[in-house]
This record gives sequence, structure tokens and C-alpha cells, in this order.
Amino acid sequence: MVNFLQGGDPILTLLNKYKQLENGISFIIFIGLVILPATDLLIREIIRPIIPTLSKIPGSQTIVSHLTLIIGFAGAIIAARENKLLALTTIPLFGSDELKGLGKYIAKWVSICVILILAIGSLDLVLIEKSVLYPVFVAPNVPRWFFQAAMPIGFFLIGGHLISKSKESIFSLTGLLTLFFIILLIVSQDILRETAFILFLGMILFVLAVANGMPIFLVLGGIASLLFWYDYTPVSAIAAEAYRIVVSPHLATIPLFTLAGYILAESDASDRLVKVFRVLFGWLPGGTPVVILLLCGFFTALTGGSGVTILALGGLLLPLMIKEGYSRNFSLGLITATGSIGLLFPPSLPLILYGVTAGISIKDIFIAGIVPGFFLILMVSIWSVWQGKVQSVKRHTFNWLKAFQICWATKWELLIPFLVLYGIFGGHAKLVETASLTVIYIFIIETFVYKDLALKDSVKIITSCATLVGGVLLIIGVAMGLTSYLVDAQIPMLLLSWVKMVVSSKYLFLILLNVFLLIVGCLMDIFSAIIIVVPLIAPLGIHFGIDPIHLAIIFIANLELGFLTPPVGMNLFLSAYRFDEKMPAIYKSTFPFFLVLLVAVLFITYIPQLTLGLIR
Repeated sequence: MVNFLQGGDPILTLLNKYKQLENGISFIIFIGLVILPATDLLIREIIRPIIPTLSKIPGSQTIVSHLTLIIGFAGAIIAARENKLLALTTIPLFGSDELKGLGKYIAKWVSICVILILAIGSLDLVLIEKSVLYPVFVAPNVPRWFFQAAMPIGFFLIGGHLISKSKESIFSLTGLLTLFFIILLIVSQDILRETAFILFLGMILFVLAVANGMPIFLVLGGIASLLFWYDYTPVSAIAAEAYRIVVSPHLATIPLFTLAGYILAESDASDRLVKVFRVLFGWLPGGTPVVILLLCGFFTALTGGSGVTILALGGLLLPLMIKEGYSRNFSLGLITATGSIGLLFPPSLPLILYGVTAGISIKDIFIAGIVPGFFLILMVSIWSVWQGKVQSVKRHTFNWLKAFQICWATKWELLIPFLVLYGIFGGHAKLVETASLTVIYIFIIETFVYKDLALKDSVKIITSCATLVGGVLLIIGVAMGLTSYLVDAQIPMLLLSWVKMVVSSKYLFLILLNVFLLIVGCLMDIFSAIIIVVPLIAPLGIHFGIDPIHLAIIFIANLELGFLTPPVGMNLFLSAYRFDEKMPAIYKSTFPFFLVLLVAVLFITYIPQLTLGLIR
């Protein structure tokens, strides 16, 4: 017994070294993801006019795309290790004693089975790619399969982390693995593929599993695997589609802009920006809520997710509101509602992903979202100003000199939106290069100008960012596999034919679309919703004469509202978790904001000039 305990120290040391290795790999890949696009921009715009013979890094754009694939899996491995894989519940499925009952065991069994199926399917893809006579090279002497190998390695390591976090005994684990091989034996029998009951039973299991905390990417990957098996299609098709979407040219902006938002959130930028907005708008009756609206919109636009804004800024903003004299109920509702208010502003990651998925201009979507985004802020601001009067909150006196001094002290951070907009619309930098430049700029000002961060903080920040990015990219990848099945099965065309028969009015279609998207936003995260739902509704929009750009803004605005839709809107759960509140209290506090935003979304839906006025 003593020898066993003494042997624990080397094992623990080895595990810590492995943890550091995972973090280090993510850090190095992220650094490469930042530096390569910035170097291309530097060479093209500054060095080449001086030295015309200098060329850019060979295959740099393709390498950046494939680094996105690797950082996605590297981050997902860390997320699995830290119990931070995105799910529809706040309690992690693995490594938690809070979940009880048969549903927990079913969710775990299904999760491990799906992760192993995805690992085997992606390994099959890599072996096929490696065996071809004329391989595709991503960079000089670097074949494509080399980068694709990140998928099976990643899935196996994620599965290993999930199994290691299971608190059940080794006998339960043995039973779980036995179940997996029994399932493999069952699915190999072709006669079962003709039985719709198996398909129905599988869907019931996934619904039960997701309700008990099964990670979202495993739910989507499991449903896709079941459908492909039922259709006699190799599961490696999921890995092929995941690879295709993740290495698309614009998707690298997701980890880059998210990292920019993370650096800002870890610095004191939020404090300085609060001071700026308070001195500029604090004289209004609802000045502080307007400050929070602008601040949350700024951070959400950069990070691309309402969860990051609520979790990162909630601890600062809620005490600020209460100190100003606002009720806790109103303050909770405001912060919960404004957590996703910036998703229509550049460089919103959902807007980028929508453009990639629908094949429409990302710049046009960015321009189209500006007026609707400010309209949402205006509507909530009007409600907040009225509440400021009702609650008799004391207003600040506007002081020109103080406003100038605070704005000047915060000038480097106030330049960030202009830097992003110039990069996107100025014509000198590509979208990925703009994201890279934004990261470098924010890192320099927060580390060397304001000195809020030390260089040693970089590893922690980048690792935390990779954890979120990995979960998001994995969802996007496996959701693309499910979308591929839906397209191959001609589901969009069947849906179009059915809607043509049932719905004849454009406005009736828009009403049904509003309801449908509210439900989608309530039940799904925004990234998988875009990948899965956009191919379904895009043909319908064309049929009813809705401009594709307008449809994009309708889609994102409705999903924003869906995050506040009871009973399971994502922002509601995140707010309850962040502020340690019961769900009924969150429902009550957010309901007035839900109604205000619902009116705004209906205006955006039925008045296309709000969206198209700047681009038509």
C-alpha cells in the first residue's frame, strides 16, 4: 500500500507534464495562427513596395486554415479535460456528483460510444487520404493527411479525458466499452438498417442524453452518425465535412477575434470603457443601462458569444447597476438581455459563419447589420431611460473637461472599432488579416501601453480562449456533417415543396419563420443553428422573394431573442449560473426585455429598409 502511494507522485507529475504539453501545443498553434496572416499583410503592404522581389510565405493562407483545424481539436481536448465542453446544461456530465439517475448513465454511455465512432470514422478518412496515389499537399512537402490526423487523435484524446473523469468504477467502464462493441456488432447487421424503429429509438436516446448534459457536438455527431449508418453511408463522411468547413478561408477569424475579446476581458479595459460611457451618457435618466448596452455590444461583437460577455462582465456590471440605484430585478434582466446584443455588429462571428454557410458576402452582411444592431440598442435604451425615471435614479452631471480627459486616457481602446472597420472595409487587408492585426494591436496596448497584463499571462489567456474556440469549432464541424446528410437526403427541397403547398403569403411565411427561429434559438447554440438551419431556410427565402442579406439579419436577430426565450434560452441558464439565481427569478427579470426586443425583431423582419438601406 505504501509503495502504491509513493508511486502516485511520479504518476501525478507525469499527468501534470501532459497537461502542460496540451496547453503548450495550443499556445504555439495559436501564436502561429496570429503571426502568419499578420506577416502576409506586412510583406504585401509595407515591405514589398520597398523590396519588390520579396514574396509572401508559401502556402500561408492554406496553412492558416489548417491551423484552425488543429486549434479546434487542441482546444476541445483541453475543454474535455476541464469539463468545459459546451452543453445545454450548466452541470457537466462527466466528473460531477450532482447528476443522478439512469439518464446520467445513458448520457455517458451514448457520449463515449459516439466519440469512439467519430474517432474511428475520422481515422478511416485519414487512412484513405494517406493511401491515394497522388496526395494533396497543403504546404511544400506537407500532405493534407498530416493535418487531418488531428481529427482521430483529437477524438481519441477527448474520449480518454471523458472516460478518466467518470466517477463510476472500472466495472461500469468495462460495461460501457462492452456496450460500445455490442453497438458496433448491431450496426454492422444490414437488416437493422431497414428498421425505422432503430432510428426512432436512437433519436429518443439522444434527446434523453442531451437533457442530461451530453456535449452538443456529440449530440450532433451522434445523430449524423445514426442517419449516415441508416443510409448506408460511411461515418467518415462526417469527418470529411467537418474538415471541409473548418478549413474554409474565413473560419480562422473565429479563433482570432475571440482571442482579441479574451485579451480585453482579462485586462482592465472594461473598467476604462465603463468610465468612458458613463461620462458620455451618465447624464441621461437611464444612463448607466445605456452604458451597459454599449459595453456589452462591444464585447459581444468581438467575442461572438453572449456567454463570454455575461460570464466575464457580469461581476462588474451587476454591482454597478445596484450601486447606481437600480433594482436587482431590473439589473439582472438588463445584463441577461444585453449579453447577445452585439451579434449584429462587425466583426460578429455568427455573421461571418452565416456568410460562409450561405455563400454570401460577409462585408454586405456586416454593413446590413449596423442599423438593425443600433435599432435594438435604441429600443432597449428607451425602455431603460423610462425605467430610470420610474425608479428615480440619480443622474450624473455632464462635464466636458472630464469627458475629454477620460476619453483621451482610453483613446487606444476607443480606436479598436475603427481599426476593425478600416481593416474590413478599407480594402487593404483580408478578413483573417484584420482579425490577426486586431489581436496584435490589443495585445500590445494591454500589455505594454496600459500594462494590465504581463507576458506570463499570455499562456493562461490563450489556453482559456482555445477551450472555448475548440468547443465551438467542434460543434461547427460535426454540425456540417449533419447538414450534409440533410442536403443529400434533399430535405431542403422537400421542405420547400411542403411550404409552397401550405403557405402562399410572404408575410405568413415570415411570421412562421419568426416562431421557428425563436424555438431554434431557445434549443440550440447559435453556431450549430447556423450550420444546420440556414441550408433549410435559404431556398424558402428565395422562393418568397426575401433578400438573402435581409434573411441573414432576420436569422441572427431572432436567434438573439431565442437566447432569452423561456424555458431553456441559453442566456437564461448562463445568467442563473453566473449570479446564483433561481430560474423563475431570471424569467421574471428578463420578460420585459424579451417583449421590447420582440417588438424590435418584428420591425427588423417586416421593414427590410432597416437592413438594406446602407447596401442598396
